[in-house]
Amino acid sequence: MTATDRAVELVNIAAEAAADKLAQEIVAYDVSDQLVITDAFLLCSAPNDRQVRSIVDEVEDRLRAAGVKPVRREGERDGRWVLLDYVDIVVHIQHEEERGYYGLERLWKDCPEIELPESARGTARVEEDHA
Repeated sequence: MTATDRAVELVNIAAEAAADKLAQEIVAYDVSDQLVITDAFLLCSAPNDRQVRSIVDEVEDRLRAAGVKPVRREGERDGRWVLLDYVDIVVHIQHEEERGYYGLERLWKDCPEIELPESARGTARVEEDHA
């Protein structure tokens, strides 16, 4: 079983929205063989809480324009890890510290990656120089 065309379409819309708000390290996984509750996960991160919220707002706006609303939202108050559940896809927008700590990529590394357009892959994480 593979992710539906609709799930891949929604992943691409969400990834483009996140990239437009300068999300870092955007990656999508086809989790349809592992989970029955969703077809795809989209992961991205940002260096601060404000940017996490900005990415969340843009993803929600773009997916709403595509005709879908999240059935569940979690973590929005803290702004460290926001989960948006759209049934076909689940979007994880994390502060870069949470992303490093929880390592969702390690959990889903055996799942096929969904190819994203170059414009939707986000920026590379920038390491701060503490010298």
